[in-house]
Amino acid sequence: MTPLPLDSLHGSLSDPLLDTMTLLNEVTARYPEAISFAPGRPYEDWFDVESVHTYLDAYLAHLAKDRGFGPEEVRTTLFQYGRTKGIIHDLVARTLANDEDLHVDPEALVLTVGAQEGMLLALRALIADREDVLLVSAPCYVGVTGAARLLDIAIELVPEGAHGPDPARLAEVAERVRAAGRRPRAFYVVPDFANPSGVSMTVPAREEMLRVAAEQDLLIIEDNPYGFFAHDQVARPTLKSLDRAGRVIYLGSFAKTCFPGARLGYVVADQEVHGPGGRRGLLADELAKIKSMTTVNTPSLSQAVIGGMLVHHDYRLRPANAGTTAFYTRSMSALLAALEDAFPPAERARLAVGWNVPEGGFFLVVRVPFTADEAALERCARDYGVLWTPMHGFHPGGGGERELRLSCSYVPPDAVAEGVRRLAAFVRDAAR
Repeated sequence: MTPLPLDSLHGSLSDPLLDTMTLLNEVTARYPEAISFAPGRPYEDWFDVESVHTYLDAYLAHLAKDRGFGPEEVRTTLFQYGRTKGIIHDLVARTLANDEDLHVDPEALVLTVGAQEGMLLALRALIADREDVLLVSAPCYVGVTGAARLLDIAIELVPEGAHGPDPARLAEVAERVRAAGRRPRAFYVVPDFANPSGVSMTVPAREEMLRVAAEQDLLIIEDNPYGFFAHDQVARPTLKSLDRAGRVIYLGSFAKTCFPGARLGYVVADQEVHGPGGRRGLLADELAKIKSMTTVNTPSLSQAVIGGMLVHHDYRLRPANAGTTAFYTRSMSALLAALEDAFPPAERARLAVGWNVPEGGFFLVVRVPFTADEAALERCARDYGVLWTPMHGFHPGGGGERELRLSCSYVPPDAVAEGVRRLAAFVRDAAR
């Protein structure tokens, strides 16, 4: 067969950004015995195969008892194509009210194939032409920058500080974009324990960000996969719950709070959309149009299992995740303690090694005295038996070359100290 030249395909396929996760997965597969601080996966010992049946039965009972469905309606709900916006939107809305004090019309929800699809739908709907620009915090989750690249969407970076993106810097970037004749359309942000940095915004900063968004006529795409996992177990208000002007589009996911294999996320898009002839609807309806031409709908079986979890836990996932949150808090504490032990203050100063101390979540960032690229990761995995994630892939504008991300979520507790000991040995040798 005649090979297809890569340059005849979409330009994003030649972008190293799209290789970032693939390369990491390949290295992980080559060294399965290595201790891995690389993935942001939930800890697997919390999963119980039998619970899947329990939750599915709970959802089927809900359909029969609470919805009054007969056997044929139950069968159709489970086996057939479902409505594009999802079949458990009412259950998710009840859970958001309990867990986040976020009260939304169930019709403002679109159930998606993971939060990643939600990002894609939101970007496709909001970015109307090449003059529209997406603003993102930097460093930034590669899923949203990768989605922007696939859609040929221009991005501008809002630098992150110790407490997340600075609202004043957001205003500066928006004004600079507008002065260049383009429209700053939306800002993507993870306010709680962000991937990759682990930083979290203060409540005053959240309120100020909403004020700046209104002043700059910006929409905010809030992504909240880690909000439950605060070390103090105190809920931070989401931007969406603070929003009174309809500026925030909210992305949620059940990957970390339930289980990732269900591949279930959702978008809350309750903004009104006005069309020709006085037609009115919700932004969620417009997102559903796009979804109908991509994934058509979200698998009913996945929704049924997660819906059953919501029913089983009385529409309250926050208390249901209290044990998981405590576990991740212990894991992060163990990781920070191991770093302190492995790098005493004098050596830390000599090597120019340092790290941040997140208030929750899975991730922290370590500064190192060498280029922490894929080649260094390969050497570390092969010769020292430990894995991490290079940070440069999270910096689309350049940066992070001497930083690496560590995740505490997937490492067995008894392996944390040994993993850090191996990492410290590699850092010392690489610094020579």
